[in-house]
Formats: sequence, structure tokens, C-alpha cells
Amino acid sequence: MTEPAEPDRAKPPDRLKLLRVLGPGLITGAADDDPSGIATYSQVGAQFGYGLAWTLVLSYPLMVAIQEISARIGRVTGFGIGGNLRRHYPSWLSGGVVLLLLTANLINLGADLGAMGAALKLLIHGPVLIYVVAFGLLSAGLQIFTRYARYVSILKYLCLALFSYVICAFMAKVAWTDVAWAIVWPPLSLDATYLMAVVAVLGTTISPYLFFWQAGQEVEDEKERAGAKPLVRAPEQARGAFARIRIDTVIGMAISNIIALFIVITTAATLHAHGVTDIQTSAQAAEALRTVSGPLTFAVFAAGIIGTGLLALPVLAGSAAYALGETLSWHVGLARLPLRAKAFYATIAVGMALGVALNFSPIDPIKALYYSAVLNGVVAVPVMVMMMCLTMRPAIMASFTLPRSLQVMGWLATAAMAATVVAMVASWFE
Repeated sequence: MTEPAEPDRAKPPDRLKLLRVLGPGLITGAADDDPSGIATYSQVGAQFGYGLAWTLVLSYPLMVAIQEISARIGRVTGFGIGGNLRRHYPSWLSGGVVLLLLTANLINLGADLGAMGAALKLLIHGPVLIYVVAFGLLSAGLQIFTRYARYVSILKYLCLALFSYVICAFMAKVAWTDVAWAIVWPPLSLDATYLMAVVAVLGTTISPYLFFWQAGQEVEDEKERAGAKPLVRAPEQARGAFARIRIDTVIGMAISNIIALFIVITTAATLHAHGVTDIQTSAQAAEALRTVSGPLTFAVFAAGIIGTGLLALPVLAGSAAYALGETLSWHVGLARLPLRAKAFYATIAVGMALGVALNFSPIDPIKALYYSAVLNGVVAVPVMVMMMCLTMRPAIMASFTLPRSLQVMGWLATAAMAATVVAMVASWFE
């Protein structure tokens, strides 16, 4: 049983203020810039300067399309991605995809917790592992014991942490003309290192856990909103719902890619400009900035790692719980009381505990994160194909099958991800 909706959440979408319209899409986009993503963008900026800034412009419409498709699946059917895969595909296929997702999310959780602990140590010193445990307990506790509406508000405010990277860029000496030129006329290359960096950026911006999270949050939002129903049962609500989803997703993904672009710009203008080209983690990037740009830039960058980590942890753990719970037909949802969704919340707690435990193991976090990226790429392609097929079937989506423009962009995004996986595999044989 869910808790009663708040009165102001019952207003029709077209009368809501922008802050209330922004929700699943905003949080999903912001969570994409997690500490692991920051490490990728920092490495790209340090190694190639402004040369790969164009990738974040190119990936934006693809990211918007696939995330809007994910949201539509949840809002139309009343089930998340996991639930729809279970209902419409063989159990071995849906179960295999979810298992790979859980593995990738677990590694990402461990890497993000480690990066947050390392960032806090850089700021105030102290034991990294104690910080890792504290962050894990804090995130799990908020997800399990905080009322859904309040928790969503907390996540929205955590999005403000992203703007630390905008501040960092304006504290650096950026050649903005060079940035614009690199975007409009990029220095393309067929070098294996360059191609793998393109793969890394696309794989970071388009990740399967984001599909599961945004669709799951649309289902949650529909259940919390008074009078709202899945669109297959209440088609009259479609116009307002799709308008809200479009605004939410366009703005959320724009913020995500703009922040990623500023991270590339900051590290290009500072680290690359001073010959620092090998960055493996977000904490390394922050430490390098201390030497190159001074303590203030370093402190803002490191604090941003912690803030974005607090935003990304619940998305990683929550998307895993949604995927597993819907696949096994559990009661799922952050709006449910803990005793009403024991297995769902247990998955969140266990996932967070395992993420913490990875930091106590001898596993190399950098290598683990690499394998996580590989898994994300492997999982993303079949999930995207299955999603596209789902959204084109009237038996599932009723009269809300995808419009032609979203079909084209969705398949383009799927093809781009498939190409990144092929390029990644091809690089192994060079």
C-alpha cells in the first residue's frame, strides 16, 4: 500500500510549476554524472583537450530519445522495464539481461563509493574506508526510511551539486573559441585510443541502469499522483503526461550533458594544458587540479564528486531493485512502506553492502570499472532493442506506440550503442 499523495501533487501537469514538472528525467540525467562518469570525462579532457567535446553534443539527442522512450513505457503500461521484459519476453532472456545489469550496477556502486570516500579524504583527511561505510549507510537509510515525496525532493536538491563543475570551468583559463571550434569542426581520428575514448563517452552517457530507473520512477509518480492511471487505462491523461515527460527529459538530459561538457572543458583547460594526461579516477582528477589550478578549484571539484555520488547511489541501487523485483514479481517501489516491499528494500540494502564490501576486497577498482563499462555496453544493446520492439506493438502500448520521430531517434541511439560495443570488442584484437 502506498502512502497518500500530497494535495499539490494532484494538480494537472500543465498547471504545475517547472520544479514540479522536473522529476524522473532530471534525477536520471543528473545521476548520469556520477563519480565514475566524472572519471571518464576527466580522462577525456586531460588526454584529448577539447578534442572530444563534440561527443557530448552528438550524444544529447540520442540520450533524450532513449530516456523518453523509457519513461513512456513506464507511464503507458504502468510497469517498469523489468516488468515489461518479464511479461513479453522469455524468462531466460529477461533474467539474463537483469543479471548482467545487477553485476554492472554492483561494480559501479563500489567504484562510486570508493571515489566519494577518496574525495572526502582529500578534503578533510581521515580513513577512506570509514567514509565509504558511512556513505553506504546514509544512502541506504535514506532510500529505505525516508518518505518517497521527501526523498525525491532531496534528490532534486542534490542536483545542485552538479553546478560545482560549471564553477570550476569559469575558475580556469578556458579558451572558449577553441571549445566552440572543437565542437563545430572536431579533430577526428581513427587512432584506436581516440576511438575507445568515443566509446567510453557514449557508454557513459547512455547506460542501461538509467532506462530502468526512469521507467520505474514514472510508475512511482503515476501511483503517487491522485487520479493518475496507466495511459492504457486512462488515455485522456496522455497529452499532459507526454508533455511533462518531454519537458522533464529534455531538460534533465541537457543538464547532464552540459555538466559533462564542463568537466571535459575544466580538465582540458587545466590538466591537459599542463601536460597531465593520465587520469584514472575522479579523485585523481581532483588531486591533480590542486597542483595545477589551486586549492579552491580542487575543493569545489572534490565536493562535487561527493554530491553527485549521493545522487547516483540511490539510482544505481534503486534501478537494480526495480529490475530484480519486477522480474521476480515482487512488490516494488520507494513509495511503499518497508514492510510492504521487504524484498525490494532488502535488494537495495544488500546491493549497497556489497558495494561497500568491494572497497575492502583486493579487486582493482579501475579494472572493475572497466569491466562494468563493458557489461553496461553489452546489456544496453539488447535492452534497447527489446524496448524499441515493445514500444512499436499496439498490443502493449495501445494507441501510444512511438511517433515516427522517436522511432528514428531510438533506433539511431540503439545503432550507436551497438557500434560502440563492436568498436570495443575490435580494440581487444589489436
